Amino acid sequence: MKALLSKAPGGPETLTLEEMPDPQAGKGQVVVAVKACAINYPDVLIIEDKYQFKPPRPFAPGGEISGVIESVGEGVTGWSVGDRVLAMTGHGGLVEKIAIDASRLLKLPEGRSFAEGASLVLTYATTIHALLDRGHLKAGQTLLVLGAAGGVGLAAIELGKAYGARVIAAVSSEEKAEAAKAAGADETLIYGRAPFDKEASKALADQFKAAVGPNGADLIYDPVGGDYAEPALRSIAWEGRYLVVGFPAGIPKLPLNLTLLKSCDVCGVFWGAFAARSPQANAAHLDTLFRLWDEGKIGPKVSETFAFADGGQAIAKMAARGAIGKLVVKVGD
Repeated sequence: MKALLSKAPGGPETLTLEEMPDPQAGKGQVVVAVKACAINYPDVLIIEDKYQFKPPRPFAPGGEISGVIESVGEGVTGWSVGDRVLAMTGHGGLVEKIAIDASRLLKLPEGRSFAEGASLVLTYATTIHALLDRGHLKAGQTLLVLGAAGGVGLAAIELGKAYGARVIAAVSSEEKAEAAKAAGADETLIYGRAPFDKEASKALADQFKAAVGPNGADLIYDPVGGDYAEPALRSIAWEGRYLVVGFPAGIPKLPLNLTLLKSCDVCGVFWGAFAARSPQANAAHLDTLFRLWDEGKIGPKVSETFAFADGGQAIAKMAARGAIGKLVVKVGD
């Protein structure tokens, strides 16, 4: 089989497409013929050794796949050769075949494409955990979403609307604003490109405040970080919740006096650890997501697909923050 491998720390240009032995299904495992692999920001970090988990090399990036079961190992029940499935792999997804524990599989619903299936879990599961478990979102509250045209950003818009929030989408271009509106955002605002000096930071804070209204944002969903964080925090409501999701623009340093003045909470969102520590709660969220998907209230927005050999280009586009919705590598037919 072919695999897109990271053999030394570096950017997407260091990845090489190479032949590897086919995997075998061990006890409790299946082998999945991978059809699609979604690209997420951790793929940018993991090949540069900047992610919290550093797999031994050589390894393939790609933490989210869909495909068809090719073989079933000893002790596996409930799954058969030919079943269409999706799974979170953490890494290793940019391969033609992967051996994976059967307990990690989810059924890909009929009528859904492999590209959609590979794009569902990470963004929506992260977001439903963030909004409900960490943010305690209630109907009628105001939700400000930064980076609102990315995968998790669009998921936050859709889930925010599904749970009755007023959603303000903050993005960096008119094209991204249109994507946010199409996902259901009530209002959009376009911010400039960081870094910001003191005057530009104040202007952005004023822009956020004007957009969310005089009572402030009850929840702020921040998958961006960097110089955008403090201006957003300045627009938070009394006893609001600031959800820390990611840092593609850099790790911010928030002035803690602002949290005192607004009596607000800064809440970390680490979905992977939540899923490991609270598997039953995570499973309940996944059931909810599949129901909302079936009802048409959410749905992955795949904006671009890449050939297997061009998987590095997908990671590069993610690194440049050029993605709208989800980027997917087509691994197999």
